[in-house]
Amino acid sequence: MTEFWQTLVTQRSALITALGQHLLLSVISLAIAMAIAIPLAIWVIPKPKTANVFLQIAGVLQTIPSLALLGMLIPLVGIGSVPAVISLVVYALLPIFQNTYTGLTEIDPSLEEAATAFGMTRWEKLRKVELPLAFPMILSGIRTALVMIIGTATLAALIGAGGLGTFILLGINRNNNTMTLIGALASALLAIILSFALLGVKRIKLKPFLITVAVAVVGFGGFGIYKLVQPQPVSITIAGKLGSEPEILINMYRDLIETDNDNVKVTLKPNFGQTSFLFSALKNNQITIYPEFSGTVLEGLVKAPAKQATSATGIYQQAKTALQKQDKLTYLAPLKYNNTYALVVKRSFANKYDVHSISDLAKVKSQINAGFDLEFLDRNDGYKGIQKKYGLSFKTQSMSADLRYEALNQDKVNVTDGYSTDSQIRQYDLVVLKDDQHLFPTYQGAPLMRTATAKAHPEIVRSLNKLRGKISATDMQEMNYEVNVQRKSAAKVAHHYLVTHHLLGGER
Repeated sequence: MTEFWQTLVTQRSALITALGQHLLLSVISLAIAMAIAIPLAIWVIPKPKTANVFLQIAGVLQTIPSLALLGMLIPLVGIGSVPAVISLVVYALLPIFQNTYTGLTEIDPSLEEAATAFGMTRWEKLRKVELPLAFPMILSGIRTALVMIIGTATLAALIGAGGLGTFILLGINRNNNTMTLIGALASALLAIILSFALLGVKRIKLKPFLITVAVAVVGFGGFGIYKLVQPQPVSITIAGKLGSEPEILINMYRDLIETDNDNVKVTLKPNFGQTSFLFSALKNNQITIYPEFSGTVLEGLVKAPAKQATSATGIYQQAKTALQKQDKLTYLAPLKYNNTYALVVKRSFANKYDVHSISDLAKVKSQINAGFDLEFLDRNDGYKGIQKKYGLSFKTQSMSADLRYEALNQDKVNVTDGYSTDSQIRQYDLVVLKDDQHLFPTYQGAPLMRTATAKAHPEIVRSLNKLRGKISATDMQEMNYEVNVQRKSAAKVAHHYLVTHHLLGGER
């Protein structure tokens, strides 16, 4: 409990921000879903066959995995709040539509006949009789949708929309159960509080509510116009994949750019889940820069060259050329360290079976129970490459990249994939098996941006190129260790490196 309260106090500012983002996403999504589902349900009351079609469509939409839906939306609407809201609205439609339709169609027919006998029009019956009688059922659907929205909104953090999912993802990634618990508890409490708050909706009077909304619109609209007429700084968005290392790098990018350029405002979007999300967002101009690795570019983002280079310089040059030719993207100067893939085992396993290289796994393949990240399982420089180049096939299972080291440490698996700069290698005293057949290519990180942006802002390119050839593998592993194990801020760790290596001014 001590650690829980300490984390709550130190992270209170971030928690309040995440809570506000989560609340805003949820409320907007619920309002849009209500605006679509309730009128639609009213319209189809005389058309039961049409109503059944809509119910089936809403049901099918709800079966689409949320992560898949987010991935499909990114090429269409980019990243951030827009795709998050769209996906949340999709999941909220069914309970609101279904409950509204059911509530309105199950009204006692004698009450309908009485209303008609009093000479009420269709609109008057709806407003004075049907909606008041169906309101408890409609409200129940809205509450169900709200709880569903708040739970699903945690995935919005994967596409840069923020929210309480940030705490959950960071907690899992850094093996910090306290942060995960705080994010989960906050999400659950938010759902409970808003669900109970909806019970008081029927006591709200319409006229004061509309006046409040009008005042808010005028106020925010006036502020927006004021902001538009003010001189605006150059605004860029730097995103990073999930994990401490990308977060450290994007904080370095921000510090270098903002220190050298007074008129540039940088927004960071850390902890995206998938490479494909970021790459798509960059091509669609939803982000400005993100750190990418040369090996990843050649293996998954561009058409592979007929003959792939083997040297670090050659791999980087091939990646740079292919990115420019295929997608008009500029790949800036690379860092020093090679963050390549690795197969990792516990030291006790290595000693027991005398395993020191990937080839050595052949003599114990019947004993292997491997846990690999899904991306590694499907890559030619991952498990597919191991099967082809080493002639090895063994029992595997897919698991989240965030959980694989913990599974290895708890003997749930005995082999896993990792990266050579992972802090967990030091933390758990693990053994990296030698890639004696040279399967894994060199992975040098470098800033990736649109060529149009690079040409328009050469000052940003100059700032980022200060990292050319900097950061050794030892440096990166140590910084990852400070963030993941010692629980230091990625921003402070990044800034400290830049200062101590004389790339910035004084310590902040």
